[in-house]
Amino acid sequence: MSIDKANLRWLWLSLGVLVGDQLTKWAALVGLTYARPVEVLPFFDLTLLYNTGAAFSFLADHDGWQRWFFVFLAVVITVALLAWLAFVAIRDGRIKAGITLLIGGALGNVIDRVLYGHVVDFLDFHVAGWHWPAFNIADAAITIGVALIIWAELRPADRETASDE
Repeated sequence: MSIDKANLRWLWLSLGVLVGDQLTKWAALVGLTYARPVEVLPFFDLTLLYNTGAAFSFLADHDGWQRWFFVFLAVVITVALLAWLAFVAIRDGRIKAGITLLIGGALGNVIDRVLYGHVVDFLDFHVAGWHWPAFNIADAAITIGVALIIWAELRPADRETASDE
């Protein structure tokens, strides 16, 4: 089994997500007051919030065990994704990008959980009093990464189209 160095070159994207995520979270921590929205657009605020749970604050109301559970889960998933990237011949750039976005996003949120005990969220979209759960750059990278992998699996780039006969 050999390492696919071409795939590993995509890890620059993980690093970019990780650095961008941590810099924007630092800016939110320094520049925003907790739970006090700063309007940017009529449908978008910067609002510093902390999430001890997972997506959509899943398990956030528990007594703290979830912090280390989510750290462990993210590390295991990251190792699995790194192995997929390193040892599987992946031709589709969408899958490579998706994997590396997932890695960068997962590690960004792991850093928060280890350092602060929660994930720092600050992007707050809303319409007519309805708010999408606040999120961050890491969350966006994870969502886009999953979407790219699903798209690549559902619509393979090399799939032949049926010809009309």
